[in-house]
Amino acid sequence: MTLHKEGKASIILVSAVAIALIALAYKVFYDIYIVKMLLVLLAVFMEVVILQFFRKPDRTVIANDAFVYAPADGKVVVIEETVEDEFYHEKRIQVSIFMSPLNVHINWNPISGIIKYFKYHPGKFLVAWHPKASTDNERTTVVLENSNGFSILLRQIAGAVARRIVCYDKVEGQAVAQGSEMGFIKFGSRVDVYLPIGTKVLVDLEEKVIGNRTPIAEIPR
Repeated sequence: MTLHKEGKASIILVSAVAIALIALAYKVFYDIYIVKMLLVLLAVFMEVVILQFFRKPDRTVIANDAFVYAPADGKVVVIEETVEDEFYHEKRIQVSIFMSPLNVHINWNPISGIIKYFKYHPGKFLVAWHPKASTDNERTTVVLENSNGFSILLRQIAGAVARRIVCYDKVEGQAVAQGSEMGFIKFGSRVDVYLPIGTKVLVDLEEKVIGNRTPIAEIPR
C-alpha cells in the first residue's frame, strides 16, 4: 500500500503510541490477559486506521477535456444554483462532495487549466455538511480556467474533525493538469465545485463519487 506524504508525521506519531501501548501491555500487564489484549488490539486498531486514512491509490487519469472529474472521493451532498460571492459575484451551480474519515482524502484537479485565483481563509470548524460551512469554516479557494475560457471554482473546506487543509494550487498563473494532485484535507471534510450556469451536471444527490474517476459535469463546447 502506497502512503501519502502528508501522513508522514501522523503515521510516525501513531506508530510510536502503538509501540508504547504494546510495550505497556507486555511489561506491566503481562499476567492480566484481558488488559493486555485490549491494549494490543487498541494499538493494532490505531495503526490500521492511520494507514488506511493516508493511503494513496493509483488514480492516474487519461485527460479528457469534455468532462469535469470529481476532485475527491465521497458523497454528493449539494447540487444547487447559488450566488458565489468571493470571486464570480454571480450565480453558479454548486456541487459539494462530503468526505468521511473513511474516504481517501487526496484532492485532484478536475480540469486542466491556469490558476486564476487562490486564497486561504481562516475560520470555524463546523461539521462539513453544515449550510454555513462553505462561508464560515477554514477553507481554501482556487479558480481554474481552461484554454477555452471555461472556469470553475474549487473550495476545500475543513470540518469538525479536519483541522488541516493542504493546497498545492497556490501560484496564480501556473498551469495544472487534469488529474494532478490539488491538495489534501485531513480527517473528514468537504470540497465544493462551482460551475457556470447551464453546465450539464452528471451526478445526483447522495451519489457516491470517486476522485479522478467519476465525471461530475460536461464541459460545454
